[in-house]
Amino acid sequence: MSPPFEPPVRESMDFDVVIVGAGPAGLAAAIRLRQCAPDLSVVVLEKGAEVGAHILSGAVVDPSGIDRLLPGWREEEDHPFRTPVTEDRFLFLTRKSGFRVPERLLPPLMGNRGNFIVPLGAVCRWLAAKAEALGVEIYPGFAATEVLYDAAGRVTGVATGDLGLSRAGAPGPNYTRGMALNGKYVLIAEGARGSLAKQLIARFRLDEGREPPKFGLGLKELWRVDPASHRPGLVQHSCGWPLDGRTGGGSFLYHLEDGLVSAGFVVHLNYRNPWLSPFAEFQRFKTHPLIRDTFAGGERLAYGARVITEGGWQSVPKLSFPGGALIGCAAGFVNVPRIKGSHNAVVSGLLAAESVAAAIAAGRAGDEPAEIEAGWRSSAIGADLYPVRNVKPLWSKFGTLAGVGLGGLDMWSHRLFGRSPFGTLRHGSSDAQTLEPAARHRPPDYPRPDGVLTFDRLSSVFLSGTNHTEDQPNHLQLADTALQKSSEHDVFAGPSTRYCPAGVYEWIGQADAPAFVRNAQNCLHCKTCDIKDPNGNITWVPPQGGEGPVYGAM
Repeated sequence: MSPPFEPPVRESMDFDVVIVGAGPAGLAAAIRLRQCAPDLSVVVLEKGAEVGAHILSGAVVDPSGIDRLLPGWREEEDHPFRTPVTEDRFLFLTRKSGFRVPERLLPPLMGNRGNFIVPLGAVCRWLAAKAEALGVEIYPGFAATEVLYDAAGRVTGVATGDLGLSRAGAPGPNYTRGMALNGKYVLIAEGARGSLAKQLIARFRLDEGREPPKFGLGLKELWRVDPASHRPGLVQHSCGWPLDGRTGGGSFLYHLEDGLVSAGFVVHLNYRNPWLSPFAEFQRFKTHPLIRDTFAGGERLAYGARVITEGGWQSVPKLSFPGGALIGCAAGFVNVPRIKGSHNAVVSGLLAAESVAAAIAAGRAGDEPAEIEAGWRSSAIGADLYPVRNVKPLWSKFGTLAGVGLGGLDMWSHRLFGRSPFGTLRHGSSDAQTLEPAARHRPPDYPRPDGVLTFDRLSSVFLSGTNHTEDQPNHLQLADTALQKSSEHDVFAGPSTRYCPAGVYEWIGQADAPAFVRNAQNCLHCKTCDIKDPNGNITWVPPQGGEGPVYGAM
């Protein structure tokens, strides 16, 4: 019998600051660190094959964060902000019709004039070039899989995942040990439901006294449409059909340059009906009489999905911990009614960088940068999130029609009187706890895809460029097989087969003894399973670095 495998000692590299995640927050932090102190050594780890590969958003970007980080960017020729918003629409859809909500009735903060329609991945690639020009080291294709601690329990760095492990976890012929990256401070900028952020929140109890985190699943397609249907600069949102009155969510259609339209649908993950399929709801949305003509004669080019944070003010965990801080969507700074978070992500990275740079200049290292936690609520981020803090809980409690109306009144109350008649409402249950037994609900009648306007999940995944080596440990970790059968299957009728936007999960075999299959090679890294499994029985961890989707123009 061969002895158990003992991995070799990791090689290590030392930096002043280690940043995990090359999204808007992580890159903004890297840029600001070098602006504050050009001699600081800064490294950014990115699990995608390239910067932007795993970035998925609408996106209509509020440029206020970029203005603060890079004054004068508008005079440059190479920036990606090419499509300013020229028209703003908000629709309420019924099954066969709908109506446009007059712009004057909408709270001013929901307006998009002055914003830009732009692929967020392009913004990140542009920011990465800025960071590298300042001397920041960026390592794409390296997934941070482990937080490193010293004897006192302080965070000292992160380690990248081992490469070349077999499905059983044994080293293969191309095995390479991961590397340790040590820093005086570590900034976690993984995005929504990051695996390291999740561990740190639990270890340091960063969620004590906070409401549970809340999420939505955003699905997106990129289309090239008929020139007659294209209106560059048009931003259109909707709520209502095809979702029922108790299920939150809505759509977006953003008209970019070059005949491109970004089409998307968000389903709030506190939905109750386990038979619901967010992907199928998105496909059904496109068939609405007020929507489908946009796509007539067009071609679908790309597809992707990613969860977004929706808890807002009440759910943001404590940001600082011994040795570092959470920034960006790892903390949860999305403004739900505005459907925007990148501006706050940039500001959070900027503020954290200023605090860390000052700490290092004062000779500090490895302590808790408590000023990051102390300052955010009084910053531009707090000013953005506080007035909208009740929109999500009102929608969840009262449903779409009444909840959206009350949320609008609440935002107007803040605008006119500086306060809310509701105080600060609670979210209550986590998204996993809101699912109800399948026996209480009826399956929706979803039409079959036609392959022209509506599509199936597997052909959609193909357009995402997703790729994983099959012979590696499954990165979708199942804690208890028996529990998955007795609860997820027997009580909830296998909602994983429907909530996953990539068709990763299947129940196969005989009805009395089904087997739960995880097709991890299809995974879009959306993190829905880590959030919506009714027992918290599935944990998403990074696969080998550089794998997953490739959202080039998304």
